[in-house]
Amino acid sequence: MAKWGEGDPRWIVEERADATNVNNWHWTERDVTKWSEDLLRQLLMDVRATSLDGTCEVTEVTRVQGEASCNNRKGKLIFFYEWDLELAWQATGSAMGTKYSGIVKIPNLSEENDIDEIEVAVSLKKDEAETPLLEVMRTAGVDGIKHALVTYVRTLKSEFTQGMILPAKNGITCQTPDATLPSGHDEQQKDACARRPSQEVGVRIPTCSVVLMETFPTCAEELYRTFTSQELVSLFTNAPALVEPEKGGRIRMLNGNVSGEFCELIENEQIVMKWRCKTWPEEHYADVTLRLRKADGGNTELRLECLHVPLRHEEATRHDWQRHYFQRIRQAFGWVASPPPL
Repeated sequence: MAKWGEGDPRWIVEERADATNVNNWHWTERDVTKWSEDLLRQLLMDVRATSLDGTCEVTEVTRVQGEASCNNRKGKLIFFYEWDLELAWQATGSAMGTKYSGIVKIPNLSEENDIDEIEVAVSLKKDEAETPLLEVMRTAGVDGIKHALVTYVRTLKSEFTQGMILPAKNGITCQTPDATLPSGHDEQQKDACARRPSQEVGVRIPTCSVVLMETFPTCAEELYRTFTSQELVSLFTNAPALVEPEKGGRIRMLNGNVSGEFCELIENEQIVMKWRCKTWPEEHYADVTLRLRKADGGNTELRLECLHVPLRHEEATRHDWQRHYFQRIRQAFGWVASPPPL
């Protein structure tokens, strides 16, 4: 038997302030399955996606099967989690209030897969009619679900592991690793992912830009009036609208789902607006510029630049401009693009 002070240094407990698990050498494990189940349900029930077509939201977490644990061996944290999830979601159309029901399946949430590799299958229930809200759920809805999963993993790898790595003799502790984020996310996006989806107000959120090009078989003067005349906006949206075509003038349309103000108006050439959807983070506006240019054959080219769009609303915003502006304008005024010259 070794004399006092001459044994394996891994077992010299008096060098540790707490005299426990010397140098973090022994394996320690925490079962966090129940804690994970509760947190996953809480985060996923906050998921909500919106567009001008209506709203999609998770209404129930119907299955949470799996397990999770965090472990410490030789001062290194090892995480294990594997989950099979199923959610119920519901969509409500903005026009008639029609409701649709569907299912989301997530069969492979585990530490072996990056968040952007996780399969998220969204579908309508068997007897439901087709609706454009299905695509909203498959884009913005899936983005919200993945943000919730990122938050779960980050929380597992930070807050819950407090105390797993004990102070060493020099007082230094190992830092807890971050969760794996979807590829392409920068530091600003990591900050946003770490927060609950319901806590967007006052938080720097990741944004993106939406740029679209359209050609209308009309003159620039008529197309300019289409966006700045209250009467014409009410006509193509088929709803009352408030349009004040002057700098600082208010914009309100589609039953209050869209609002903003005019920032700059160059007659028949350019319209600059602050623009937002009702369900975006509070007081967050995109910068929208509409540029008009005369084209061949009496047509007008319209270039839309929509900057600072919340990242999780990118596809929904693109869809809304194409469907609720451009498509409705063509239908209302019979503006079908002219064929190219021979």
